[in-house]
Amino acid sequence: MPASPSPLRILIADDHALIREGTAVVIGREPGWEVCGQAANGRDAVAQAIALEPDIVVLDMTMPELNGLDAAIQIRRHLPKTEVMLLSGYGSEELVHAAFKAGVKSFVLKTGAEELLLEAIRSLAQHKPFLTPTVARMLLSPVLAGNGATHDVDPATHLSAREREVLQFTAEGKTNKEVATALDIGVRTAENHRASILRKLHLNSAAELVRYAIRNKMIDP
Repeated sequence: MPASPSPLRILIADDHALIREGTAVVIGREPGWEVCGQAANGRDAVAQAIALEPDIVVLDMTMPELNGLDAAIQIRRHLPKTEVMLLSGYGSEELVHAAFKAGVKSFVLKTGAEELLLEAIRSLAQHKPFLTPTVARMLLSPVLAGNGATHDVDPATHLSAREREVLQFTAEGKTNKEVATALDIGVRTAENHRASILRKLHLNSAAELVRYAIRNKMIDP
């Protein structure tokens, strides 16, 4: 008797337990699919992904400690064969372009139908991208413009991965000491990172940094 195929293993990350559990139920109903893990924040999602090596990771965009985009970047760095998709309640051209540049192959708005999530996973299982019409238009907009127009470059693209982590922790209200403890770095190093972030983003205070993070959907307001 031939061996049965291995299940498609999927990791889900969302800080809202109800959404996370609901997504797990939807995925678990599909034959041959298995939810191998669940995470409530981006940092745990990265840790679980590295430990479990799932086939697909479904990430909420706005999560504490590490947002979905930065979690995706870290997961793809460690697990280039694992496919990643982002779920978000908000989509902008800048965010969509950043996601696909990071190696994400599907970006689905939470306002979309349940079937879109399933279609995206089916495509990712074959290592194929899945684009909704809205996302496809966002990705093609510079080409369709046909006039050499380019998007404004988000200054956050000049931040290092560690600076983006410090940015999120700072926006969440953590002190330099708390950031240092969370990232296992020195307090002075955390202070230097914060100063560098403010300089690169052309901001003058922690309050402006919080507003920047909310505006760019890194944290919930």
